[in-house]
Amino acid sequence: MSRIGKKIITIPKGVTVAIRDGELEVKGPKGTLKTPIPEGITFKQEGDTLQAERASDEQRALHGLARALANNAVVGVTEGFTRQMDVVGVGYKADVQAKRIVFSLGYSHPIEFPLPEGVEVKSERVPAKGSIQQYQVTLTLTGIDKQKLGQVAAEMYNLRKPDPYKGKGVRYADVKLKLRPGKTGK
Repeated sequence: MSRIGKKIITIPKGVTVAIRDGELEVKGPKGTLKTPIPEGITFKQEGDTLQAERASDEQRALHGLARALANNAVVGVTEGFTRQMDVVGVGYKADVQAKRIVFSLGYSHPIEFPLPEGVEVKSERVPAKGSIQQYQVTLTLTGIDKQKLGQVAAEMYNLRKPDPYKGKGVRYADVKLKLRPGKTGK
């Protein structure tokens, strides 16, 4: 049995859940999210709780997934999600404009990164974070859709992956980067 699939989702006040054929629509104070329901999985709503059930053991792989997607939708419309990215490197910059970010990452040209609908970003410059010597700026991404937020963060990361020797590049703020030792001369 799926342990995650059996967990009950508590629906907070101010959130409404509509179960339609093949789709779960969650409305809350921050917005509306639609989540697909895999075939063979059903949702039961009793009062302020929501539970995922499966028809047979053939859907056990999707049972926990469907419950996790529904829970992410409920959390997204009530609290929202955040992700932090650090821009590290001498001369590396990130300028937040209306619906885009302009990166200067050591290439011969600036990179314009458009932000999709539903994702907002704030930039803040904090004095040197811990052991990061070439720290420049932290970008805080916020949104209600966890999948879209993670995709945007991954695309930013791929603009300039962290260098394994100096740590320069765009990186996740919560991931510790282990630097490689450089070559030693005699």
